[in-house]
Formats: sequence, structure tokens, C-alpha cells
Amino acid sequence: MRQALSRSAFRNGWQTDAMALPRWLALAGIAAVVVALGMIGALHVTGPSAELDPMRRTISQYALLETGNVFNAAVVVLAAGSAATLLALIRTALVPVRSGATVALLLWCVGLAAVVYFPKHNWAVGPSIEGTVHRYASVVAFLGLPVAALLIGRRWRGDARWRGPAAVTTAFGILALLCFTPIAVAFVLHPFTGVPWWRAIPLGGIERVLALVEVVTVGYLGYWAIRAVARPAAVAVRG
Repeated sequence: MRQALSRSAFRNGWQTDAMALPRWLALAGIAAVVVALGMIGALHVTGPSAELDPMRRTISQYALLETGNVFNAAVVVLAAGSAATLLALIRTALVPVRSGATVALLLWCVGLAAVVYFPKHNWAVGPSIEGTVHRYASVVAFLGLPVAALLIGRRWRGDARWRGPAAVTTAFGILALLCFTPIAVAFVLHPFTGVPWWRAIPLGGIERVLALVEVVTVGYLGYWAIRAVARPAAVAVRG
């Protein structure tokens, strides 16, 4: 009897320790979201960056100012927090290791890192390899996260316990893609209108709304992972 109780206690303790890591990973992801939002938000109201037109100038423009280190640090923090969130989702079995959602979230993380490593370029002086990589990395990041959100939402929409979080995650993914749509339309219409796509729309404003939606999505995924920590058996059913 004592041996059985000891084995049970050991097993329960092991399970508790195993689920502690994803909880801390998810909390780290949420903290990173808060820190990144605070840092980038501060750039809008303090220093020389406050003089930029938020409706026309993209967020990456902050990297070219003397406060560029603040912007770069915020993006790196967000990328690291997103990676921690992905690990939490995997450890709680909300997202399989080998899945489209994992690939999409990895692309989001890598895209963010590339945006910092390859800084924004002043296209007025001509094209550059760094500027081109920066632009494509931004697109990869902006599309990677909503795709991941849609895939995760679809995976759990039929589960009674996770139907709510799945619906919210799906809504975030759809909203992000809707925010990206004006950018895609302006780009496609450029050959026909002759208007540069980045001037045809309030690119800065659209990008900020898109970025906000996607950052909040990361935070919500972290919150979902924390909820899943308390219900490991329910998650494991989906395999």
C-alpha cells in the first residue's frame, strides 16, 4: 500500500514538474508581449521618433533613428517571447511539433529576427540587398502568425473544452489577414495605377494596426497555453 502511494505521489509530482515548464514559458511569452508593446509604444510619444507620422511611416522607420536600439530590442524581445510561447504550445500538446502551425510560428519568429538583422533601407537612394531581405522578412512575419492562428484554431474548433479559445484565435487570424489585405491590394494595383503601393494607402497606420493584432495574438496564445497546463488530460486526448 505504501509503495503504491509512493509511486502515485512520485508520478503526480513528476507530472506537476513537467507542466511547470510550459507555464513559465507561456508567462515569459506574455511578459515579452507586454514589454515589447511598452517599448514600441514609448517610441510613439518620446524622443525624435515621436515626430514621425504614424499613418505614413512604417514601424521599421524607428530603427533608422538614434533611438533605433530601442526598436530593435523590442523586436528581439518579441521574437524570443514568441519562441517561448511556441514551446509552451508544443509542451501542452496544443500544437504538434510537426505541423503547419509550428512552421508558421517559426517563420514569424525568424521573420522578426531578420527584420532586426537586416535593417530597413532608405529606398530613395536606390535598392539594396539588406532592404530587400528586410521587406520580405516583414511579409513572412506578418503572414506567418495569422496562418498559425488559423491552423491552431481549426485544430481545436471541434473540441468542446477549447472551442472558445479556438474561435478567438481564429478571429485574430482573420482580423490580421484583413489588415494585411489593403497592402496586398495596393501592391497588385501598382502596375495599373502607377501609384507606388506604399503611398496608395496609409501604410504606417495599417501596419501598426496589423502589428498590434498579431502581438496581441501571441499574448492570447500564451494565455491559452497557461489554461492548457491546468487541463493536460483534456489536451492529450487530441494527441
